[in-house]
Parts: sequence; structure tokens; C-alpha cells
Amino acid sequence: MYLDWSYIILVLPAVIFAMAASARVSSVYRKYSDQRSRRGITGAQAARRILDANGLGNVRLERVPGELTDHYDPKANIIRLSDSVYDNPSAAAVGIACHEVGHALQYASGYQPIKLRMAIIPVTQIGSKLAIPLVMIGLILDALSGMFLSLAYVGIVLFALCTVFQLITLPIEYNASNRAREQISACGLLYDDEIKDVRKVLNAAALTYVASLAVSLMQLLRLLLIVSGRRSRD
Repeated sequence: MYLDWSYIILVLPAVIFAMAASARVSSVYRKYSDQRSRRGITGAQAARRILDANGLGNVRLERVPGELTDHYDPKANIIRLSDSVYDNPSAAAVGIACHEVGHALQYASGYQPIKLRMAIIPVTQIGSKLAIPLVMIGLILDALSGMFLSLAYVGIVLFALCTVFQLITLPIEYNASNRAREQISACGLLYDDEIKDVRKVLNAAALTYVASLAVSLMQLLRLLLIVSGRRSRD
């Protein structure tokens, strides 16, 4: 039986790290989401207050099914909050909701990294679909002619662009969390000790983006080793 040692050594540890990060954010959120904040403000109420305080009354709030499915849709100008956050009066829910408000604030202020990420989205959407197929086709057809290996390198370039997208996403997420904590404090939504709980929840969530980047980087390195190894043999 063939064992892909490059996957086992490089990618698998990163995948395990990503699974652990995902499990941690769910665990941390459940721990703090059951603790009602002393002001009793829900996630949706907190988001609305910060939006209005920053002149973003045009940004709408919507409720969506699920747990931690919260996100900001810049095209529709809507913050969608999950069932587990929308009416939840915990510090954790307030933190998650205000993190999404942080993204709305980024767009409103012209935050440069988010502009860059938006600019490369079309390319990364293509790359995410074609990268691996091009690498596979290039490796398979390389047996017929070495010129086909160029297809594999095109696939690697496309995959690298997807990795760059994740790299840019990391500071964007941390910045949104920082904005959330600052606004929560400025608007007096939580007490100082409760903001510490918010930090724990948001740091756990940010770790999932670190893990995703690690998986992408290790996969990129693996593809480079496979394709460059094939070229050396040729």
C-alpha cells in the first residue's frame, strides 16, 4: 500500500492543529456563552449600538441559523448573527457580534488590507477550483511530455495565491477583534472583567485562521516538493 509521507509529515500535523483549533473555539464559546453579562445586553443589541454610534445606521442585522455562523456581508451591507449569538446576553455573544461589526467598521474606514483581500478574491475563487486539478493533470501528462509539467506549476501559483489570501485574512481578523474590544469598552457594553472573557473567545476564534493558514502553507510546500521532485527525475 502506498503511503504519502509528504502528506503525513507536512500536512497532517497542520490538519490536526486545525481540528483542535476548531474544537477549542466551540468549547470556549460554549463555556462563556452560558454566563449572562451583568448589563444583560444581547449580541444583536450590542452590534446595533456600536453601528449607530459610528454612523453606520445603514448596516442591517439579520438572524441566521446555526452556531458561530456569524459574518458580515459587505455586498448586502448586512451583519448576519447566528441563533447562538443574536439573542444571547452573554459577554461571549457580545464579543462575536461586535467582531462582525469590526469588519463593517473596516470597510467604512477604508482599511487597506481588506481592500487588498477584496481585490484578489476573483483570482482566488478561480485558484481554489483549478489549482489541484492543474497540478494533478500536469503530473499525469508529464509521462507523455515534460512540457506538461508547466501546468502543475500554474496550479501551484494559483494555490499560492489562495495561501496569500489566507495570510492577508489573518491581520484582518485580529484587527476586527481589536476594534470590537475597543468599541465594547467605549460604548460601555460590558464591564472590564467581562471584556477579558471576550478576549479569550475572540483569541480562540482567531486561532482557527492561524490553523487554516498553516494547512495551506504545508500543502503548498508539499505540492512544490512533489512537482520539483518530478522535474529532477525528468
